[in-house]
Amino acid sequence: MTFNDFMNKVTAKNQGEPEFLQAVKEVVETIWDVYVADPRLVKANIMERIVEPERVVIFRVPWVDDKGNVHVNRGYRVQFNSAIGPYKGGCRFHPSVNLSSLKFLGFEQIFKNSLTTLPMGGGKGGADFDAKGKTEQEMMRFSQAFMMELFRHLGPNTDIPAGDIGVSGREVGFMFGMYKKLKNEFTGVFTGKGQNWGGSLIRPEATGFGTVYFADQMLKLKGESFEGKKVAVSGFGNVSWGATQKVNDLGGKVVTLSGPDGYIYDPDGIKGEKIDYMVEMRASNNDQVEDYAKKFNVEFFPGKRPWEVPVDIAMPCAIQNELNLEDAKNLVNNGAKVLCEGANMPCTPEAIQLLQENKVLFAPGKAANAGGVATSGLEMTQNSMRLKWSRDEVDEKLQTIMIAIHDQCVEYGKKPDGYVDYIKGANIAGFVKVANAMLDHGVV
Repeated sequence: MTFNDFMNKVTAKNQGEPEFLQAVKEVVETIWDVYVADPRLVKANIMERIVEPERVVIFRVPWVDDKGNVHVNRGYRVQFNSAIGPYKGGCRFHPSVNLSSLKFLGFEQIFKNSLTTLPMGGGKGGADFDAKGKTEQEMMRFSQAFMMELFRHLGPNTDIPAGDIGVSGREVGFMFGMYKKLKNEFTGVFTGKGQNWGGSLIRPEATGFGTVYFADQMLKLKGESFEGKKVAVSGFGNVSWGATQKVNDLGGKVVTLSGPDGYIYDPDGIKGEKIDYMVEMRASNNDQVEDYAKKFNVEFFPGKRPWEVPVDIAMPCAIQNELNLEDAKNLVNNGAKVLCEGANMPCTPEAIQLLQENKVLFAPGKAANAGGVATSGLEMTQNSMRLKWSRDEVDEKLQTIMIAIHDQCVEYGKKPDGYVDYIKGANIAGFVKVANAMLDHGVV
């Protein structure tokens, strides 16, 4: 079977799922030569098995708003692959949630979790629920209703969700509380928990921290550092918040944030009370970044994305496919040296191709943003051991994991001219480990 034959088959089986098909194509085309070169993998049909979820759960979520009106949303859990450990991946509450987006995220999670070196399989879940404008009581009722079905598919050795877009520590608490009531047990079945009931320090910041640690390794490979570098960041949620903090720590300057309404440009850099305001915006479910511009008297560009600003480093930290070919052209023309994905698949394939053709170092989300799930794995370890590590201990372990992920990418992705294809490196490194585990387990 050729690669094109394979993709035609996958496309026929997954019609109407563009995000998932985009993710499969991006991964499989980089590992196809490795796959066909190993007769064991071909005979066991590992490739066709790895793109098929082990289980998909779809269910209705009825809930009542503050006015007594009944609403119905759709909930999902995609349990994609458990070859190297229990399913692990976030829960997302957002109107854009559908089966295609969650299959894409769950598929990416397989390789991301494999790269962390921790024993975690890949999964993802959520609901097509809009958290914007909802009261705390409505968020609680919806989270509890969601968990009343999902609980039967979870467990500390089966599937361990976490937060994601629209699901903060508050919603994790509501869901965990209902899980605990229904199961009559206190187990580490969620990560991103509150600090006073099993959560890990720096977990909210970890994805952003990890993205910056990865970018730092990319710069070191070029003999450079963050010192004095200008950075464009999109979004203003947990990932953007963590990345902005850590860029400041390493001597760089973040000059943009963005939301659905546009982006702000802050030439003085986002630091101090400005970072604190990001936390306020996130906590209030306010998605209008123009409010930041008004508060700190900086420029706001309605309906635009921040990739037109001249910077050294770009970090898309918002949502999938937010950076397109035109954005990539702007980055190249303005001299960007590194693009490190903080979100999951935020760059379109055309944008990635242009960046790589112009030798901009490009790190895919499955490698660069693995710090969040890595710290979730560290939280699971702390829960199992019934202890709590200090902030410095967690941060040190996170740095070690991100350096190890970077090293794996370089090992499998370095070209003869010295340029590192981080996509190829991440995909091959993640695939090899999972594929060998699947072989060990037989046809299951």
